Order: sequence, then C-alpha cells, then structure tokens
Amino acid sequence: MDTETRYNQTLDYLYSFIDYSLKKASELARAEFNLDRMAALLDKLGNPHLAYPIIHVTGTKGKGSVCALCASALQAGGYKAGLYTSPHLLDYAERIQVNGQAIPHEALADLVDEIKAAVASVPKLTTFEITTALGFLYFARQGCTAAVIEVGLGGRLDATNVVRPNVAVITSISYDHMAVLGDTLTLIAGEKAGIIKQNCPVVSAPQTPEALKVLEKVSAERFAPLTLINRDVTIAPLMRSLTGQSFQVSSEKIATLTLTVPLLGSHQTENAATAFAALEASGLELSYSDIQNGFYRVKWPARFEVVRQEPPVIFDSAHNRDSFARLRATLDEYFPSRPVIMVFGVSEDKMLADMLEEIRPRLTHLIATRADHPRALEAEKIVEMAKQAGVESEAATPVEAALARALELAGKTGIVLSAGSLFVTAEVMRAWEKYK
Repeated sequence: MDTETRYNQTLDYLYSFIDYSLKKASELARAEFNLDRMAALLDKLGNPHLAYPIIHVTGTKGKGSVCALCASALQAGGYKAGLYTSPHLLDYAERIQVNGQAIPHEALADLVDEIKAAVASVPKLTTFEITTALGFLYFARQGCTAAVIEVGLGGRLDATNVVRPNVAVITSISYDHMAVLGDTLTLIAGEKAGIIKQNCPVVSAPQTPEALKVLEKVSAERFAPLTLINRDVTIAPLMRSLTGQSFQVSSEKIATLTLTVPLLGSHQTENAATAFAALEASGLELSYSDIQNGFYRVKWPARFEVVRQEPPVIFDSAHNRDSFARLRATLDEYFPSRPVIMVFGVSEDKMLADMLEEIRPRLTHLIATRADHPRALEAEKIVEMAKQAGVESEAATPVEAALARALELAGKTGIVLSAGSLFVTAEVMRAWEKYK
C-alpha cells in the first residue's frame, strides 16, 4: 500500500472516534471532558509526556503565535523542539512538528498502528485525546529536548493538561466556546487557569481586569509566581513594515532587548513579549541571541499574512469579537484608507453579529461563503446577518468562487481579505494557488 493511501486510512481511523471540533455547540456542551482517559492511555504508552521539559500554552487568542515563537526560539538555541498545535491549517500532520517539520505521513501511520491496541483498551477516547498522545509519543521517540504544547479547548479539562510544565502560559482571554467554558470572563478565565500547577511559573499576556483577577487568585493559591506583560515586562514599538516589525522588551531582569518578528499587528508584539517571558521563566537555557534569531525566523501562516502586496491579498483567521477588533486595528495600521473586500465564513456557534460590528467600519463589501466543514454556517445566513448590520454583502460558494468574486470587486485598488474560521482561510489559500 502506498504511503498516501495509508495516511488517509490513518485519518479515517482517527476521525472514527468522537471529534468535538466537528460537533455543533449543542453537542459540545454535553461533552464528557475529563483527564482520566488521557492518563490511562499515556500510562499504557509509557508516559512519554514526562520525557522532556514543556511550555504549556492556553488562552483565547494568540496562543498559536506564542507557541510558534517559543518553538522557533528553542530550535534556534539548539534544542530539538516539539510543537503541538490545533487545529491544522492544510494538513492534519501539521499538528505534530519537530524543529518546524510536520510528522511525516508514514511515521504518523506507523505510530497509529502501534497504539491501536492501547487505544482499544481505553473506552470513549476522542480524536483529540488520541492525537495528543501521538504527539507526546512522537516527541519522545524523536528525542525532543523540549516541547511546546498548545491547549485545544479551555485548559482545566483539556487533554493536554496531564503535562507537568516548566511554565504555564496564558494568552489574551476573551469570549469563545461559551457553551463549554462559560458565559463570563470570570468563568472562562477559571477554565484557562486550570493549567496553572503548584509552584510552577505563570506568564500572562495583558488581560481585562475581570480575567486578571482570576489568574492572580489561582496563581497565589498555587504559589505560582506570575509574570504579567505590560506590568512586569514592557513593550516599546520601534518600526513596522509589511515584512515585519521591531520592538523592545524591558524588565527588571533585562534592561532592554530588541526583537523583530515577521508577524504583523500590535497584538503580535504582545504575543512575542509573552513568548519571551515564557522562555525566560521556563528555566531552559537560551541566550538572548537565540531568542532574537528564533523570533526573526518564525513561521505562522494565516495570521494577517500579506501574500501579495499590490493589490493586497491578506489571509487571516480572526473568528471572535476580540480578534476582529485586532484585525481592524491592524488594517488601520497598515492600510488606513483602502477599501476592503472580505471573504468570510464561520462556524455556526460563533457570535457573528459581534464580529460584523467590529469589522464593519473597514468593509466595503463582504463575500459570504461556506467551507466544506460540518460546523460551517450557511452563506445565506451570513448575508442575512450582514445586511442587518448594514454591511453590503453577497453569497458565493464554493470558496474558490468567493475568492474569484472578491478579486474581481477589489480590482487594482482594494484589499482582498480572508477571515473567519481557519478552515475557510485554508480553502482560500488552496484556491489562491492558481493566482500566484
């Protein structure tokens, strides 16, 4: 059997389990989240998650960027760095990476074959739990000397929360997945704070007072020293362009350090400062030069990624109110007066009206579309909501047709922007290949 056939059969096997990323909000709310299944499976696999130091990252927005920055810096410093993130953008194997390389399809198929007996012995395992165990096992087998692990959902009961991290990292907390995490920032922050362990350092991005109060309380209860960005580590912007931005971080420990990242938007300086503080708090040996080099070389696509400068084409993955506020601010930073044509699709459980309200001042036209995903909202429903919000809009499916229509409307002066759920932007990226 050829490798790609085996790989596709492997994905069929993984997706044959409960996959909450494909479930509607009502089903997600009834999910049985606990750590017992995960602990049992890992025990049968020899507890590979205990074989290397870990940076554990949760939050609502920015956690993927923070993870990518940390892993890139570790690699620059000579570590064999594992990186576990979700969801994937174009290929399931992207979720499990070592030194920036996704697990080969053949290696993933081999590991899945190896663990099937252990999986069969633990009832009610989910796709995410099995994939997380595969990531831990792959990192151990590859001899990783450090790993960066992103929480899938929440924190307290997330499958990744079996780790014993060197540092717990909490990025910006805002409203998302409220059917599971709660409908107040206090409740959501409580779930995120579940990754804070006894005596383990904590690093937090800037938070609202409501969320910060929870993080400070839990950190104090667990004797976990808390480093807060914009309080303990400050940021001073230096320069920005369409290829990146430079800024300075300062703290009591380090007077001033200049960092440059290819990621755009002022929120990415907060993410980079959070990643810097996490690396500092982790106890892992890294020079400032390693961190600078790793941050400069980081790759994290579909986060205000300008794939063509003139006329601009931008891939983004904003999918809640807070991320759309940041997207609008970044548009204002880099393209303050140009008309924006947005290709947009989203999951049915997202707060669509809030997102539209945030981005409306910058939109000339919205092209609503629907990706090939079971949770995707119908394009016609998006148009209906957009019209109520006063946004000129139309529906176009499939996604390839939506991109073609956006390019037509934008002409030589407008911006084509893809935003919404990551699976929408992934389809736009595939469709864009023929325009390169």
